[in-house]
Amino acid sequence: MDKLRVSLLGATGMVGQKMVRLLSNHPFIELTKVSASPGKIGKKYSEAVKWVEGGEIPQHATDLRVVSTEPEDHKDVDVVLSALPNELAEGIELKLVREGITVVSNASPFRMDPEVPLINPEVNWEHLKLLDTQRQKRGWKGLMVKNPNCTAAIMSMPIKPLLKYKLNNLIITTLQAVSGAGYNGLSFMSITNNVIPYIKGEEDKIPKESGKMLGRLNGDRIDHVELKAMVTSTRVPVKVGHMGVMYLFFDSQVNAEEVKNELSRFRSLPQEKNLPTAPKTPIRILEGEDRPQPEIDVRSENGMSISVGRVKNEGNAIRMVVLGDNLVRGAAGITILTLEVMRELGYV
Repeated sequence: MDKLRVSLLGATGMVGQKMVRLLSNHPFIELTKVSASPGKIGKKYSEAVKWVEGGEIPQHATDLRVVSTEPEDHKDVDVVLSALPNELAEGIELKLVREGITVVSNASPFRMDPEVPLINPEVNWEHLKLLDTQRQKRGWKGLMVKNPNCTAAIMSMPIKPLLKYKLNNLIITTLQAVSGAGYNGLSFMSITNNVIPYIKGEEDKIPKESGKMLGRLNGDRIDHVELKAMVTSTRVPVKVGHMGVMYLFFDSQVNAEEVKNELSRFRSLPQEKNLPTAPKTPIRILEGEDRPQPEIDVRSENGMSISVGRVKNEGNAIRMVVLGDNLVRGAAGITILTLEVMRELGYV
């Protein structure tokens, strides 16, 4: 089997390091190039990175030379994976796509563009068909695919199989790990023994991006689900793991046991095709009253599975606590799984 050759933008950041780790020994994706800030160009990856991922740097990446983000440095790869910071991504990624390069990106620019698929593979792999529309309308030589905000990626998973019950509105309070702000995002002194009850931009992204992902493909467009949501996003002193306390309100009475069965049975194309990064059980139901917990549950199935606990119904409402790995399910892993789906469907 011929391997897909990929390069990685933002390879020295936390999400980039996680991708380097996840691509180690991948059966059909080969990391052949890494890119980082201009001051690191020409250095070996092992010299350019401040490795915080844990363990040793995977051997396949150690001696890779850091290249620029310019298209000429990526012409000989099949796909560019992007873990760039949001403020840098738009111009760099658009330049690559216009030059004929396919980009699968974890950064926020273009996520809500109507002709750019925003993919959470189990939730809406079908939306990759928008790439046909993108080719026709944009005139780009390459393709652009986006992954969602890390919290939206996690919280949209259990909502997907419950849409059949006619969701009216939801209330979500998130407890988000400090790693979601990046390695230098929060000082030790600001978060230790503290909870910060606001994260800029998060409270809008979760319903907007989830509404697009949960929408229905209708010809050459997505009919979004209008999520009436009240979201409160908080930052908590946890290293890894975004949690959400979710209250979902439906048209009619729902049963907690039935909901748990729906969630635990949920499967999609990544599971049907047994893709390498896909969790066998996308949504795990935990019965203990004190679960899920980041320290215990966040690494389930290499961080790609969502854990759901404390499911309880009262009338038309369901309460649940949802937990996912923000660096894997919410960022690095979802990017790689999206590329695996694209390959399965013939887009790369």
